Amino acid sequence: MINRTNSLLLGSILLASLLLSACGPQDEGGSVLPTAEPAIATPQQTASAEPSPAIEPSTVALSGLTGLPVTEAPLPRPLAVMINNAPPARPQSGLTRADILYEVLAEGGITRLIAIYQSQSAIDKIGPVRSIRPYLIDIGESYGGVTVHAGGSPAAYAILQSGKKDDMDEIGRAGAYFWRDKDRKAPHNLYTSEEKLRKGAEKLGYAGAVNVPDYTFTDPDYVPVGGEAAAGFNVHFLLKSYAVDYKYDSASRTYARWVNGKPHLDRDNGLPVEAANVIVMGADHTVLDNAGRLSINLELGGEALLFQRGQVIQGRWARKAGDVVRFVQDGKEAAMYPGITHILIVPNTPTFDSHVSITAS
Repeated sequence: MINRTNSLLLGSILLASLLLSACGPQDEGGSVLPTAEPAIATPQQTASAEPSPAIEPSTVALSGLTGLPVTEAPLPRPLAVMINNAPPARPQSGLTRADILYEVLAEGGITRLIAIYQSQSAIDKIGPVRSIRPYLIDIGESYGGVTVHAGGSPAAYAILQSGKKDDMDEIGRAGAYFWRDKDRKAPHNLYTSEEKLRKGAEKLGYAGAVNVPDYTFTDPDYVPVGGEAAAGFNVHFLLKSYAVDYKYDSASRTYARWVNGKPHLDRDNGLPVEAANVIVMGADHTVLDNAGRLSINLELGGEALLFQRGQVIQGRWARKAGDVVRFVQDGKEAAMYPGITHILIVPNTPTFDSHVSITAS
């Protein structure tokens, strides 16, 4: 595949980013529990030429987001934390402990990370935390999560206020549950912890348990067939300073994440940011204003690639009302391997393929 730059979208976004910054503080939001019943996936075959065996029923409690054993059941409500991905914010803290990690464009060609935390506890440092956008609220709420952020766009605040969403805003009434790291310069130094967020959500009166969609998982020892070799791949968003690579490691059976030619490591534990499953999906992006703020369609569905076990499978992404993004092939949901899943959302312009380059070996 050949990388090409979306000159029209990039030009619009970069010009707009010079005119106005969208990360400044805004008004505070409210709270209410989502009432949509999330759809739960039924076991399907993986996107391959042969069906994969679903995990046999077990008495061991498993996470519905990772398929891995958990030490407590039921699990607490997910936390959807907006993570700063600007170069001065790297390396981040707590990314290796997230069940699901999204990367998506914000304005000016920068990207934001959305980390979904549920199955792991005692995460002492998460961040740096950054501001919210409407489509980021949508992603976090699809997992039933409490939205964690610091500031936001006017449109995002309008949604939080009118919908009385369950959110924790550092510049609002949840400021006590965040801190500034003196080793870094603002605004790239705002952090929180899993314990603080749990205590804060309880004090704010947010529900501790909600319906959380499950993914379908396959046997970890199943060897997929029907895909194409993918020892690594590159994802190009818009700016060179946000170049992302994933490299497959057969020993860990995961794809390790690289940023700008260097391994993406957790700042505190030094571990690589990696995933058993990586979905790259194309979505329609629209520039809304002179600030370069975006609208991203997360309902329409579209082209997608699924990277697992050193192979890539072509398919589509789909999302039903009240549900999370799912990878499908021939109308059937593909099973995930137990472990962390990363989901990267790129523009459809000039083409979806122009944003992804795959290395077979």
